[in-house]
Amino acid sequence: MKLIKNYLSKKNVFQIKNLDDKTIFYIFKKVVREEFGNIGVANLRPEYYKDKTIFVKSDSSVWSSELWLNRDKVVRKINAEIGGKIIDRIKI
Repeated sequence: MKLIKNYLSKKNVFQIKNLDDKTIFYIFKKVVREEFGNIGVANLRPEYYKDKTIFVKSDSSVWSSELWLNRDKVVRKINAEIGGKIIDRIKI
């Protein structure tokens, strides 16, 4: 008897398709809220997504530095939330 999981993985049911910008931005804001709170969401805005990179605009250099120091952690959390390696880096 075959497992359903094996059959579905062969049919690529679990592969991540192209995600739109709004979905990526929603997950980015969710992760920023977990890491930095509502103040972080208010000060860090995703501008656009291209070539596995999220471009972020910040209201101050303090928030830019904070995101820069924690960028690897944020990228890992975004990819874990999505379930695949969709984001490679964050540019500020």
